[in-house]
Amino acid sequence: MPSTPAKRIAIGPVPRVTRLCLPFIAWLALSIDPGAAESQPLPEVDEVLDYLDELYRSDSSHAIMEMSVVRERGIRELRLESWSRGEDEALIVIREPAREAGTATLRTEEGLWNYAPRADRLIRIPSGLLSESWMGSHFTNDDLIRETTYDEDYEASLSWTEREGVPLLQVSMTPLPGAPVVYTELRFLLTADDWIPERWEYFDEGELIRTMTFSEIETVSGRPLPLRLTIQPIDEPEERTEILYRELELDVAVDPDLFTRRGLRRASGG
Repeated sequence: MPSTPAKRIAIGPVPRVTRLCLPFIAWLALSIDPGAAESQPLPEVDEVLDYLDELYRSDSSHAIMEMSVVRERGIRELRLESWSRGEDEALIVIREPAREAGTATLRTEEGLWNYAPRADRLIRIPSGLLSESWMGSHFTNDDLIRETTYDEDYEASLSWTEREGVPLLQVSMTPLPGAPVVYTELRFLLTADDWIPERWEYFDEGELIRTMTFSEIETVSGRPLPLRLTIQPIDEPEERTEILYRELELDVAVDPDLFTRRGLRRASGG
């Protein structure tokens, strides 16, 4: 896939989007009659899960992002830089504020790691901590640098639903036994024609815990992608975390040495 000039778009580790459209006949029927969604054939579950797993990935990527963390005690702003290569390598480095600059999270085939530049320490994140907050935000380690996959870690079903008269594809997922996840159910709402995410819901024992909403769609490398991603905890309605991409390049040259300890230290400014 060709690279594109930097784009102003939003959210987390960076993407490859494939198989974006349902068959044209199904799209035409839905566009004429939104209420007809339930009468349309559902896509294959595996195809949808593959699409979701690849949504914010690409063969390689480079991005500049802004993160805003709104909590009761105040607002925290961060500027992030990230790289990815394939499905197993990703690196996110905090660039601002200065007191946190160089702090990083690295994913390799060997696992997930946090890097503290002042101590020059690389600390492994065990699977049991994937659901913990990433750098004090409402995002988790697994939200941003995922080790789990929807295809391998969940059992899923599809159905048609509507919101405000608009047909949506609902993906309902429950974790498989032994999967390193914390939520007992996920529900993802996607646009019916091209599967663009609109709202993801996270449940624990039947109770809605948090939501993730997507907005500001923009075409990047021929792909319609949400520009902004917002996490909202249900028990703290005044709090939220947003990520906005300021620059995004897909399928660009990325030095594989970045995903080593030496490369990590160099990228962090050490």
